[in-house]
Amino acid sequence: MSELYSLPKGWEWKKLEDLFTITSSKRVLKEDWLEKGIPFYRAREIVKLSQNGFVDNELFISEEMYNSFSKKYGLPKVNDILVTGVGTLGITYIVKENEKFYFKDGNIIWLKNDSNTNSKYIEYGFQTEFLKNQINSNSGSTVATYTITNANNTIIPIPPLEEQKRIVAKLDILFKKIDKAIALHQKNIDEVNVFMASVLNDVFLELEEKYEKKELSNLVSKLGDGLHGTPKYDDNGEYYFINGANVKDNKIIVNQNTKKVNEDEYNKYKKELNDRTIFVSINGTIGNVGLYNNEKCILGKSACYFNLLENIDKIYITYVLKNGDFQEYIEKNSTGATIKNVSLKTMRAYKIPLPPLPTQQKVVAYLDEISNKMEKIKQIQKEKMQSLKALKASILDQAFKGEL
Repeated sequence: MSELYSLPKGWEWKKLEDLFTITSSKRVLKEDWLEKGIPFYRAREIVKLSQNGFVDNELFISEEMYNSFSKKYGLPKVNDILVTGVGTLGITYIVKENEKFYFKDGNIIWLKNDSNTNSKYIEYGFQTEFLKNQINSNSGSTVATYTITNANNTIIPIPPLEEQKRIVAKLDILFKKIDKAIALHQKNIDEVNVFMASVLNDVFLELEEKYEKKELSNLVSKLGDGLHGTPKYDDNGEYYFINGANVKDNKIIVNQNTKKVNEDEYNKYKKELNDRTIFVSINGTIGNVGLYNNEKCILGKSACYFNLLENIDKIYITYVLKNGDFQEYIEKNSTGATIKNVSLKTMRAYKIPLPPLPTQQKVVAYLDEISNKMEKIKQIQKEKMQSLKALKASILDQAFKGEL
C-alpha cells in the first residue's frame, strides 16, 4: 500500500470497515438465472452502470427469489455502494432510490452505508491513484480479485461530513466541464472513424462492380485456427501463446500478461506462419485483424490464421477485412448469444472483390494516404483526451489531500 500522507486538521485516515458494513450477496446458482424477471447484475453490468448510468441487462432472477432474499438477507438500499471485485476492479455504483435488482456473489462487493459518510465522496475516492494502488496490490497474481477482506482493510482519507459534501460539489462542477470536453474529442474521433468507414465502403462497392468476387478459400494456401485446449505454460518460455485478444490494429500485441510456453510446447503446436500470414479474432471479440511479423508464438482457438497466395496484396486484404461488409458478414454468421464465435467455414466462404495485383496496390496506396491523415487527426484528439484525464487525476489527488 502507498505510504500515508499528512492530512489537514479534522481529517482522519479510516479503513472502509470503519465506515461501512462490507459483505456480498446470497449465492444464486446458474440454473436459477432467467431471461426475464428481476435484473441480476454481474461485475460487467456494474461497469456499464457506472459508465453509462444504465445497462441492457441479460440475466434475471424470479420475483419469488428476489422477495425471499429481501426478507432473509436484505437488499442494497439507496446510497449503498457496489464495487466490482473481479475483471475491472474497483468500479463503483451508488444504488439509487426504488431500484429493484440482485447481484452475483464473489463478483461484487456490497458496502452498506450505515454511517453518515457521503457515498459520492467514496465513489470519487475509488477513482484516486491512492485507492487504485491499494486495490491492485491486493488483487493476487493469477486471477485479479478485490475481496471483502481487501475492502475492509482499504484505507481512505476522511474529512468531516460537510467537507465531504463541499469536495463532492466542487468535483461535480469541475468534472462536468472536463467530461464534456473529453466527450467532444471522442465525438471527433468517432466522426473520423465514420468517415474512414464510408471511404472503405465506397471503394469496395466500386471494386465489386468491376471485378469478380472470390471466396477467401481460393486466395490462401492455408486457413486454420489455433489450439483447442491449453498448452503447458512456462513463465520463462521464449514463445507467446496468442489468442484473439492479442490481435488488433494489424498487429500482434503482447505484454507482461501474455502467457508463454517453452520450446517443446512451441514445437508441439506451432503453425506454418510466414510473411503472408494474417490473423483474425473469431471468438469473443470478433473481426480484429493482425499481421504476422515473425513473432515467436503459438495460436489459440479464438483466432484463425491464413496464408495468402503470392498474387494477393496482404494490406489490400486487411482493408477488405476492416470494411463494414466483412464485419456485418461475420456478425450475421456468428454463433453464440453471449460469446460470439465465427467458424472456419464462414471465414473460407467470405467473398472478396479481387482486381489484378497492380490495382490492389493502387487501392492500398490510396487508402493508406487517407488513413494516415485520419490517424494523425485521431492522435491529436487522443492526446488532448489524455491531457484532460491527467488533469482529472491531478484534481482528485488534490481533493483527497485536502488541497482543493
